[in-house]
Amino acid sequence: MQLVTEDNITELAARRWASAHDPRTAELMAALVRHLHAFAREVRLSETEWMAAMKWLTETGQISDEKREEFILASDVLGLSMLVVQMNHAFDAKATPATVLGPFHIDGSPEKDFGGDMSDGLPGAPLYVTGTVTGLDGSPVGGAVLDVWQADEEGAYESQIPGIDEARLRAKYATRADGSYCLRTIAPKGYSIPMDGPVGELISGTDISHYRPAHVHFLINAAGYEPLITHLFQEGAEYLDSDVVFGTKQELVVTFESREPGPTPDGGHSDEPWLEARYDFVLQPA
Repeated sequence: MQLVTEDNITELAARRWASAHDPRTAELMAALVRHLHAFAREVRLSETEWMAAMKWLTETGQISDEKREEFILASDVLGLSMLVVQMNHAFDAKATPATVLGPFHIDGSPEKDFGGDMSDGLPGAPLYVTGTVTGLDGSPVGGAVLDVWQADEEGAYESQIPGIDEARLRAKYATRADGSYCLRTIAPKGYSIPMDGPVGELISGTDISHYRPAHVHFLINAAGYEPLITHLFQEGAEYLDSDVVFGTKQELVVTFESREPGPTPDGGHSDEPWLEARYDFVLQPA
């Protein structure tokens, strides 16, 4: 009979999990066991605390669905998401840096033409985002797909609003042969992450700011290049220095220039003042 003690339980459990048929799974699980046990020993985890953690994990799973990824949110606020991004996307210094995907991306956004309006009349200051997509050598990347999404003026994403069945503040744009792109939306606002779930409850007991600075999300795919998940942040926005998901990078902060009524970058005309943000994305070769 194998006698289990506080001293040998870690090695026994790690050895069992090291028997996983897939070598990488064996490596991951054995290391996970050792680190979990080391954490429990370091803090002298009580049974009450262990049960509270089990309850928190259960509630995190229960509140998650196809539109709300509470576990991704937890990973984001713990800094794990950005750590994984940093380790897995060590791009060339000339390439646009990557940042977190976030919990609100939705597949299947509608395709829009050059300069197409993804805000579809929602309230907010009109914002045109223009620029190019190139490789490290400056060569234009035509046909790159920019999957774009953002929150509304109230700080809410489509997936947070009950009863929404159509795409809202999200769309896909393709670059022209010269690598140029143009999209129209509304100026984003800083917002609080969802505080009505287990992650919010946990943060409420700390001095951590639960806000994100104003930003627009981008997921860019192009043949022959690494996919790029990134944001553009508004210069001067609140919370740039305290982004709750650690996603802010200086290279991604851009100026929103004020424009008077008149011609717009898509070749059209605006009867009201509008904003323009210009950013040239540089992709890392695959």
